[in-house]
Amino acid sequence: MKIKTALILCAGYGKRLNPITLRTPKPLLRINEITLLENCINLIHSLGINKILINTFYLSEKIEKFLNNKKFNLEIKIINDGSNILDTGGGILNLINSSNETDFMIFNPDTVWNENYKKYIKDMEKFYFLNKIKNILLLANENLSFDKNLKGDFNLKKNIIKKDELNHLIYTGCQIINKSLFDSYEVGNFSISNIWNKLIDKDDLYGFESFEDFRHLTDLNIYKKLLKN
Repeated sequence: MKIKTALILCAGYGKRLNPITLRTPKPLLRINEITLLENCINLIHSLGINKILINTFYLSEKIEKFLNNKKFNLEIKIINDGSNILDTGGGILNLINSSNETDFMIFNPDTVWNENYKKYIKDMEKFYFLNKIKNILLLANENLSFDKNLKGDFNLKKNIIKKDELNHLIYTGCQIINKSLFDSYEVGNFSISNIWNKLIDKDDLYGFESFEDFRHLTDLNIYKKLLKN
């Protein structure tokens, strides 16, 4: 089995990158002459996934214009959050409600994805289906983070995510999730961490470790450093 539909979360304000993001949505910022969004789409395409759902809210018309102009050779559907921004959990639920699929690969385009992630993501996908689980997060050790201010939120024990006093693993911005985890939720403003925390309490949230250098646009200072790197 394999994932057929990917989601990209593009609704956020990107306030920590002001004033740049006052006019340009964060997914359309460029590193190495390519936007974060296109970079993410290219990785998804290389994984053999041909259907992408993208949520928008802030400066949504600019993201729509970009996608229309690029004419990617993929099935891409844009779904706006609506009258209010939905946060990560609500945004994901709003996206998956428009699909008949049950399993989705979700990406945060704030991460500077590259081809080296493919092997980790494919192995994570195999683990997900082989073990018939409902949610798995791609994690990286804080030591691999370009932004040294980022600290770990999780630990792993035999691929089960734990939260301890000392945590060294960071969520990279890629996960696989099953639709059934949203059965008790309605579309609204809530964080995906609500679901994660419930699963952690039951030792039922899984993780897979990536050993690729982790570059993520956390704020304006990091963006400027990444441009020079």
